[in-house]
Amino acid sequence: MDIALEQPARARLITGEEREIAVPAKLRYASTDPLAVHIDFPGELSLDGHGATWTFARSLLEEGLREPAGDGDVHIWPCGQMCTVVELHSPYGMALLQFDTSALNRFLLRTYAVVATGEEDLGAVVERGLSALFGSV
Repeated sequence: MDIALEQPARARLITGEEREIAVPAKLRYASTDPLAVHIDFPGELSLDGHGATWTFARSLLEEGLREPAGDGDVHIWPCGQMCTVVELHSPYGMALLQFDTSALNRFLLRTYAVVATGEEDLGAVVERGLSALFGSV
């Protein structure tokens, strides 16, 4: 059975002027893609007016809640007891966001209730990926 989770989350965008701007976000997880988590941002926050979705490993979120983690486009690290920083890099620039650690922990625990660590069906994930890559070749 396919199960999808969604959880609203408020983030604070840290600007170059060291100001914080409240940003609505939605955390998502699907049992059909058990290794990934998604953060959706509304269109009014993007340069092109379309919403933006960032997808990264569930294990990166787990590690980043405890200690600095990530390389490439997504970095996550704890910032004191109450906040977790998510740093996102794109060709258009970088965004630095703070989330309440308790909200991210609650979301992560909910994902484990759907698919426990080590219980991910990787065969289905690999098959979907190969189908997407090769199509009907």
